[in-house]
Amino acid sequence: MNERRTVVIGDAAQLPLLTRFVKEFCSSVELPPAYASSFELALEEVFMNIVKHGSRPGVTSRVEVSLALSAEALTMTVEDRGPPFDPLALSPPDVSASLADRPIGGLGVFLVRRVMDEVTYQRVGTCNRLTMSKSLS
Repeated sequence: MNERRTVVIGDAAQLPLLTRFVKEFCSSVELPPAYASSFELALEEVFMNIVKHGSRPGVTSRVEVSLALSAEALTMTVEDRGPPFDPLALSPPDVSASLADRPIGGLGVFLVRRVMDEVTYQRVGTCNRLTMSKSLS
Protein backbone atom coordinates (compact mmCIF):
# COMPACT_ATOMS: atom_id res chain seq x y z
CA MET A 1 0.00 0.00 0.00
CA ASN A 2 1.24 3.49 -0.88
CA GLU A 3 0.49 5.98 1.91
CA ARG A 4 1.40 9.55 2.84
CA ARG A 5 0.48 11.83 5.73
CA THR A 6 0.68 15.51 6.47
CA VAL A 7 -0.23 17.65 9.46
CA VAL A 8 -1.27 21.30 9.35
CA ILE A 9 -2.74 23.80 11.76
CA GLY A 10 -6.47 24.40 11.39
CA ASP A 11 -6.18 27.68 9.52
CA ALA A 12 -7.76 28.48 6.15
CA ALA A 13 -4.35 29.66 4.92
CA GLN A 14 -3.24 25.99 5.00
CA LEU A 15 -5.75 24.91 2.34
CA PRO A 16 -3.39 25.49 -0.65
CA LEU A 17 -0.80 23.29 1.08
CA LEU A 18 -3.36 20.50 1.46
CA THR A 19 -4.50 20.87 -2.15
CA ARG A 20 -0.89 20.52 -3.29
CA PHE A 21 -0.48 17.45 -1.05
CA VAL A 22 -3.44 15.74 -2.78
CA LYS A 23 -2.31 16.73 -6.29
CA GLU A 24 1.26 15.56 -5.73
CA PHE A 25 0.14 12.23 -4.26
CA CYS A 26 -2.30 11.52 -7.10
CA SER A 27 0.32 12.48 -9.66
CA SER A 28 3.00 10.32 -8.03
CA VAL A 29 0.75 7.23 -8.18
CA GLU A 30 -0.42 8.13 -11.70
CA LEU A 31 -4.13 8.49 -10.97
CA PRO A 32 -6.36 10.34 -13.45
CA PRO A 33 -6.95 14.04 -12.65
CA ALA A 34 -10.61 13.29 -11.84
CA TYR A 35 -9.50 11.44 -8.71
CA ALA A 36 -7.43 14.38 -7.53
CA SER A 37 -10.36 16.75 -8.18
CA SER A 38 -12.79 14.62 -6.14
CA PHE A 39 -10.40 14.42 -3.21
CA GLU A 40 -9.52 18.12 -3.40
CA LEU A 41 -13.22 19.04 -3.22
CA ALA A 42 -13.86 16.65 -0.33
CA LEU A 43 -10.80 17.85 1.57
CA GLU A 44 -11.70 21.51 1.09
CA GLU A 45 -15.21 20.94 2.46
CA VAL A 46 -14.06 18.88 5.44
CA PHE A 47 -11.04 21.04 6.29
CA MET A 48 -12.95 24.33 6.11
CA ASN A 49 -15.66 22.90 8.38
CA ILE A 50 -12.96 21.97 10.89
CA VAL A 51 -11.48 25.47 10.63
CA LYS A 52 -14.86 27.19 11.06
CA HIS A 53 -16.58 24.91 13.55
CA GLY A 54 -14.13 22.41 15.02
CA SER A 55 -11.82 24.58 17.08
CA ARG A 56 -12.33 25.66 20.64
CA PRO A 57 -12.04 29.42 21.14
CA GLY A 58 -8.41 30.47 21.56
CA VAL A 59 -7.07 27.04 20.59
CA THR A 60 -5.36 26.39 17.28
CA SER A 61 -6.38 22.97 16.06
CA ARG A 62 -4.14 20.46 14.39
CA VAL A 63 -5.45 18.52 11.39
CA GLU A 64 -3.87 15.32 10.08
CA VAL A 65 -4.60 14.17 6.54
CA SER A 66 -3.55 10.82 5.12
CA LEU A 67 -3.93 9.34 1.66
CA ALA A 68 -3.63 5.60 1.07
CA LEU A 69 -3.72 3.80 -2.24
CA SER A 70 -4.58 0.11 -2.34
CA ALA A 71 -5.30 -2.08 -5.34
CA GLU A 72 -9.02 -1.36 -4.92
CA ALA A 73 -9.36 2.26 -3.80
CA LEU A 74 -7.88 5.60 -2.84
CA THR A 75 -8.72 6.48 0.75
CA MET A 76 -8.34 9.80 2.54
CA THR A 77 -8.57 10.14 6.31
CA VAL A 78 -8.92 13.49 8.07
CA GLU A 79 -8.45 13.70 11.84
CA ASP A 80 -8.82 16.57 14.27
CA ARG A 81 -9.06 16.92 18.04
CA GLY A 82 -12.10 19.18 18.05
CA PRO A 83 -15.31 18.55 19.95
CA PRO A 84 -17.07 15.33 18.93
CA PHE A 85 -18.94 15.92 15.67
CA ASP A 86 -20.33 13.32 13.28
CA PRO A 87 -21.08 15.18 10.03
CA LEU A 88 -22.79 12.07 8.66
CA ALA A 89 -25.50 12.38 11.33
CA LEU A 90 -26.74 15.60 9.71
CA SER A 91 -30.00 15.39 7.80
CA PRO A 92 -29.49 15.58 4.05
CA PRO A 93 -30.38 18.97 2.57
CA ASP A 94 -33.55 19.38 0.53
CA VAL A 95 -31.92 20.06 -2.83
CA SER A 96 -35.34 20.19 -4.49
CA ALA A 97 -36.31 23.33 -2.53
CA SER A 98 -35.88 26.72 -4.15
CA LEU A 99 -32.73 28.64 -3.29
CA ALA A 100 -34.80 31.18 -1.35
CA ASP A 101 -36.23 28.42 0.86
CA ARG A 102 -32.91 26.71 1.63
CA PRO A 103 -30.85 27.55 4.70
CA ILE A 104 -27.32 28.81 4.12
CA GLY A 105 -24.77 26.03 4.38
CA GLY A 106 -25.30 22.33 4.80
CA LEU A 107 -24.22 21.28 1.31
CA GLY A 108 -20.60 20.38 2.11
CA VAL A 109 -21.25 16.93 3.55
CA PHE A 110 -23.80 16.31 0.79
CA LEU A 111 -21.14 17.09 -1.83
CA VAL A 112 -18.55 14.90 -0.12
CA ARG A 113 -20.99 11.99 -0.14
CA ARG A 114 -21.69 12.58 -3.85
CA VAL A 115 -18.03 12.56 -4.96
CA MET A 116 -16.92 9.65 -2.75
CA ASP A 117 -18.01 6.01 -2.88
CA GLU A 118 -17.81 5.55 0.89
CA VAL A 119 -17.66 7.98 3.82
CA THR A 120 -17.42 6.92 7.46
CA TYR A 121 -17.00 8.74 10.78
CA GLN A 122 -15.47 7.48 14.04
CA ARG A 123 -14.68 9.13 17.33
CA VAL A 124 -11.34 7.62 18.34
CA GLY A 125 -10.30 8.75 21.80
CA THR A 126 -10.20 12.54 21.54
CA CYS A 127 -10.16 12.57 17.71
CA ASN A 128 -12.79 12.98 15.05
CA ARG A 129 -11.86 10.68 12.15
CA LEU A 130 -13.57 11.03 8.78
CA THR A 131 -12.57 8.44 6.19
CA MET A 132 -13.48 8.85 2.52
CA SER A 133 -12.83 6.32 -0.25
CA LYS A 134 -13.20 6.18 -3.99
CA SER A 135 -13.00 2.91 -5.91
CA LEU A 136 -10.38 2.57 -8.63
CA SER A 137 -12.65 0.38 -10.76
